Amino acid sequence: MNEKRSSPASPGPAETAESTPWWRIRMLWLVIGGPLAVVIASFATLGLALRYPDPVLTPQATASTAETPAVQARNHAATPQR
Repeated sequence: MNEKRSSPASPGPAETAESTPWWRIRMLWLVIGGPLAVVIASFATLGLALRYPDPVLTPQATASTAETPAVQARNHAATPQR
């Protein structure tokens, strides 16, 4: 006969979840925060890419003396002698 009854002053778990504002739910910030961090990082990367672009490399007609052995080995592997 001693049943516990919830009084209107102490709401149950279902009533508490419905009355909590959306910005107070911690899981929501994990769901929103991850993709938001990626979007912010992509704009930062875009800003860096536009501010400091990589130089365009021009093709060289002849290889420098340091690259000569590598070029010869590549050409030899592509067309071996018989």
